[in-house]
Amino acid sequence: MPQPITAVLVGAGNRGRDAYGAYALRYPHQIRFVAVAEPNAERRERFARDHNIPRARQFASWEELYAQGQLAPALVNCTMDRDHVPSTLPALALGYHVLLEKPMAVTPHDCVRLVRAAEEAGRILQICHVLRYTSFFRTLYAIVRSGRLGDLMTVEHKENVAYWHMAHSFVRGNWSNSRTSSPMILSKSCHDLDILSWTVGAPCRKVASFGHLSLFRADRVGPEIPARCTDGCPIADECPFYAPRLYLTEDTGWPTSVISLDHSLEARLRALQEGPYGRCVYRCDNDVVDHQVVIMEFANDVTVTFNMHGHSHKEGRTMRYDGTAATLRASAPLNEVAVYDHLSGREDVIHPGEVAGGHGGGDTGLMHEFVAAVRDPGRAVNTSARASLQSHMIAFAAEEARTTGQVVDLADYMQRVEAEVMAGQA
Repeated sequence: MPQPITAVLVGAGNRGRDAYGAYALRYPHQIRFVAVAEPNAERRERFARDHNIPRARQFASWEELYAQGQLAPALVNCTMDRDHVPSTLPALALGYHVLLEKPMAVTPHDCVRLVRAAEEAGRILQICHVLRYTSFFRTLYAIVRSGRLGDLMTVEHKENVAYWHMAHSFVRGNWSNSRTSSPMILSKSCHDLDILSWTVGAPCRKVASFGHLSLFRADRVGPEIPARCTDGCPIADECPFYAPRLYLTEDTGWPTSVISLDHSLEARLRALQEGPYGRCVYRCDNDVVDHQVVIMEFANDVTVTFNMHGHSHKEGRTMRYDGTAATLRASAPLNEVAVYDHLSGREDVIHPGEVAGGHGGGDTGLMHEFVAAVRDPGRAVNTSARASLQSHMIAFAAEEARTTGQVVDLADYMQRVEAEVMAGQA
């Protein structure tokens, strides 16, 4: 059995600990973490205990970590969106192969800079587009690309974000404000745009988009509604976003696990009284949309509509692919892909096998491939930064289209960004 590769972790929060740290504990022959950088002392020490990392290899910042030189061949970067570029560029320069959480950057220019830096350094920069590694989306991809649907014509893809997830992550949470994180079409849906680009199998030509923040605004409630749910809200019994109902239950898994490292009822109540997750959803500093549609035209004449919204009763992606020979309908929550053949009228229903790990096994598949690539750096990865660039650019173009009301030509947009990066203008 081969020896595990060694790696350092930057950012020991939810993804760092519960996805990639958990993978290392589950597959100790694949990867071993030997250092951690995390500003929160409690998270840092918890991760260090989990992975037997000595005190000398525990750092409060990535700057302190990088000052030690290269400590392992691999680095897993789970910092917040706006920290990706300043924490990844020096890691590549030191010689690390990097697994980077999505989105890789919050501006199109920085995405291009990261791709160029990785290629110039000759290092792996793999983006955590975990959906490509799930059995569900691999099954969907294989069917579409096999030609079974005939010539693909249209795609309808919906990202149905549950109302409680919208409130947790995009109203009260870390991705609520585009000035401190990124637009929701990027932070949440670059996964979906990546899957669409991968499956359609052609460059995107044009992008149009419409979307709004319609519900989670101060003008949707009266002055009698307090700033916090714990301050005696008069509509608590009728509000589906009432924080104590969401977080003070017996279930301490995600997302409740995020609000406090101490999962006791007392600590969680204190977190709601003092922290961001107890705020009234109508009185937060959020500015990202709560519903958006993106319309895309691809170079093979396929037209795509992508709907993202935060008002679903149930979490999960649903989609429909119509070709000249068959129609495919799929539901990620049901783990079901159905193909209806136009000629025979027969419907074939498939339930892809599931793999252990988050995101329907996608986290596991992603880490398997990253480890294999670090062992053999000549091996290509499915979600390299270069491969992920188009889906990120679609997201940025969609936001430009949404805010300007104009249709964006993606090739022109990408050429302009590349030229500005080369000229040092942005």
